Amino acid sequence: MNIKTFVFNPFMENTYVAFDQTRQAALIDCGCLYEKEESELKKFVEENQLTITQLINTHLHLDHQFGNHFAAKTFGIEPKAHRADEHKVNQLQAQAMIFGIPKAVQAQKLGGYIEENDEITFGNTSLKAIYVPGHSQGSLCFYCQTDGVLFSGDVLFADSIGRTDLPCGNFDQLIDGIRAKLLVLPDNTVVYSGHGKTTTIGNEKINNPFL
Repeated sequence: MNIKTFVFNPFMENTYVAFDQTRQAALIDCGCLYEKEESELKKFVEENQLTITQLINTHLHLDHQFGNHFAAKTFGIEPKAHRADEHKVNQLQAQAMIFGIPKAVQAQKLGGYIEENDEITFGNTSLKAIYVPGHSQGSLCFYCQTDGVLFSGDVLFADSIGRTDLPCGNFDQLIDGIRAKLLVLPDNTVVYSGHGKTTTIGNEKINNPFL
């Protein structure tokens, strides 16, 4: 699996394009907000002759869903996320105004739901959904056992964890979920987080002060 990372919007959110030799791809947490960012994403997809067959969200905080409307319009596919976060779609414009985002943001309805243990496939690649609430009610991680890769959203960061002081956040729930469902993965699993640099499960076992 090949992974391209884009850092988009004022929140410095990581948007990922994961693809394999079939040129089918999954777009994970599409956060492009400005026209320049949209053009950058579209150019990469076109130059690499990719077909986006999955548009998925680890969760639906505003910075992770900014680009869903653009992606749905451009690539002809609606986003999927956990049902518990669906209400955040209708809150997108109001949330953007609170943060002073200087652009009219368009929300994009979900085209389906992802539940624990669902398999998201593109080409020859499969991602398993792992439900780890606590940062948001509907936080998911996506794990590819074959490639040893975990897309953790805002659940787990390098030497840190997701915020739990936001509405519906729950520190104990998040910590328990990380320990029970993520730290049991192989130590060499590479973690692609929603913000910041990559890490590994092994590193987080040793160096994460919250765990």
